[in-house]
Amino acid sequence: MAIPDYQSIMLPLLELAADGSEHSLRESIETLADQLGLSGEERRELLPSGRQPTFDNRVGWARTYMKKAGLLESTKRGYFRITKRGLDVLAKQPSQIGNAFLRQFPEFVEFQTPQQREQEQEQPELDGMTTPEEEIESAYQKLRESLSAEVLAAIKDCPPAFFEQLVVDLLVKMGYGGTRKDAGQAIGRSGDGGIDGIIKEDRLGLDIVYVQAKKWDNTVGRPEIQRFAGALQGQRARRGVFITTSGFSAAAKDYVSRIDIKIVLIDGETLAQLMLDFDIGVTTVATYALKRIDSDYFTGD
Repeated sequence: MAIPDYQSIMLPLLELAADGSEHSLRESIETLADQLGLSGEERRELLPSGRQPTFDNRVGWARTYMKKAGLLESTKRGYFRITKRGLDVLAKQPSQIGNAFLRQFPEFVEFQTPQQREQEQEQPELDGMTTPEEEIESAYQKLRESLSAEVLAAIKDCPPAFFEQLVVDLLVKMGYGGTRKDAGQAIGRSGDGGIDGIIKEDRLGLDIVYVQAKKWDNTVGRPEIQRFAGALQGQRARRGVFITTSGFSAAAKDYVSRIDIKIVLIDGETLAQLMLDFDIGVTTVATYALKRIDSDYFTGD
C-alpha cells in the first residue's frame, strides 16, 4: 500500500494513545507501521533530502498537529499521551480526523498561519496531503530541476575548449586530479572535440582514472563504450569515467554492467546535477536554515 498522508495517520495515532499511557514517538511509529501493513521498503522510503524516512516524518507531524489542537500532550522529550479532550474526541467515534476536524479547536486555528487558512479555503482538496517538510522539499526539487536544465543547456552551447575546462573544474572539485594544474595537463590531449586523458584518482596519485568526455547531442551507444574499454586496457587501467552531454543507450549501460573494468557513465543530466552539488557554474542566491528545538538546552543542568 502507499504510505498514508499525515492526516490519515491522526486517528490511528490517537487510538494508539487511548490507553492513557505514556508513549514514545519511536515506538508509535513502529506500531503504526505494523498496523498499516507497511512493507520494509515503504518504512525505509526517505524524503527527497534523504534525511528522514517519509513515514516517520508524517507520524511526527500528525502528533504535532494533534498536540496543537489539544488532543495530545508532551510528557518529556520524545514522549506523549492523550489528553481529556483527546479522549472526548474518541468517545464520539469519529470516522476520521484531519485538519478540517481540528479546526473546531481555537488553539489549532491559532497555530495555523493566515496563508495556510487562506490556501485551504481556496483549495480544500490539497489540505493535508503533504507535511511542511515535504512541501519545502518539493519546491526545492522543482527549483533544482529547472536550474539543472538551464545548466545543461549552457553546457551544450559552450565550445569544446570550455567544456574541457568545465570537466577539469568538476573533477578537481570532487577530489580527483591532484592540483588543478596537474588535472589540466592530463586532460584535453586528443583534440577531437571531446576529452581523452588520465587523471589522478587522489592527490597522492596512488591510482589513475582514464577520462573521456563527449560533447554530443546524439545518444552514446555501445560501440563508443567498447572503444573506451579498449583504450583502458591499452593503458592497463582498471577504472574509467565516460562523460557526455547527451545520454547512453540501454545497450551501452548493459555492456558496462557485464565487463570487469569499472566504467562510470555520466550523462548530461547527471553532469548538471554534479555541477549543482559542487557549485560549478552556479552561485547561491539565498540560504534557508531548517531548525528544530534543542531539547538538551532546556533539560540540561
